[in-house]
Amino acid sequence: MAVSVDDAGNGLSIPSGVVVVGSLHLDILVRASQRPRKGETLPGQSWNYKPGGKGGNQAVAAAQFGASVSMISRVGDDDFGVRLLEHLKSAAVDTQYVSVDAESGSGMSVAIVDAEGDYGAVIVSGANLHLSKAEVDKAELLIAKSRVLVLQNEVPEVTNLAAAILAKDHGVRVILNAAPARPLGSDMAAKVDLLIVNAVEAEMMGGVAVTSLSTASRAAAVLSDQVPAVIVTAGGLGLALAVRGEPPYTEGAHPVILLDTHGAGDAFVGALSARWASGKLLKEAVHFANAAAALFVSTPVTQKGAIASDQVMQLLSDGHR
Repeated sequence: MAVSVDDAGNGLSIPSGVVVVGSLHLDILVRASQRPRKGETLPGQSWNYKPGGKGGNQAVAAAQFGASVSMISRVGDDDFGVRLLEHLKSAAVDTQYVSVDAESGSGMSVAIVDAEGDYGAVIVSGANLHLSKAEVDKAELLIAKSRVLVLQNEVPEVTNLAAAILAKDHGVRVILNAAPARPLGSDMAAKVDLLIVNAVEAEMMGGVAVTSLSTASRAAAVLSDQVPAVIVTAGGLGLALAVRGEPPYTEGAHPVILLDTHGAGDAFVGALSARWASGKLLKEAVHFANAAAALFVSTPVTQKGAIASDQVMQLLSDGHR
């Protein structure tokens, strides 16, 4: 159990089905007809703030789909940090182990979303790069009482490894969303139960270009030589799951109208971790998360936070009629 404190100073026992160790960024989203080429200036239609970072997005999504979630992260002592913490709390994510860095600014990004809903982004990691092993060690009891630990590659590798070691010492499943892609060391590979990568990351890490579901399946199989289970997400094509000792599994994307793909991968990871932590089998969790991501990309930005598990189940039910 994580112990938080309410406004009256009373200790509250909060179950932590999912613990996310990772990044928090305040995203500035700019909408334009297209993304500019080098040296080009384009007019945009609008801009807005969006609390994000892969860690924060995944924590919020896991809570959105029913998990009790705690976050281990770091923000700066600035307005961005205040916004990020308020967003987590409003999403019912426990922030006891989100520390405030007095020297480094909060992480942030600028993303340009084009008319087709695709985007490109630049990230300034800031305080996320200073999230330390010591901060993770302080949260050992929190991790020990969880069911799933979720990691990404927007914080230092040594911090991720420390969290993964604690998780495995206590029999907790470890998900690594290897984004952005970086080499998977043997020490980390030995602690990861499930690796999740997109098509670009799969090619960078495994050398297989993902252009179809069959190549996604091949890429997942190659990477499963390093970890027990691998998911390769391939955008509008769907996904592939490779589990050692089991037949390969692929699932096509749900046919939806694409509105905005920003954060879709994080919605997938959050939904999957919530479902897996609830006791569902991995393939069931994958099936649920694929539908959740489809709803996410086909829902207007201002309404994404209202997507609920019953809507996901309805989409799955409709797909089987």
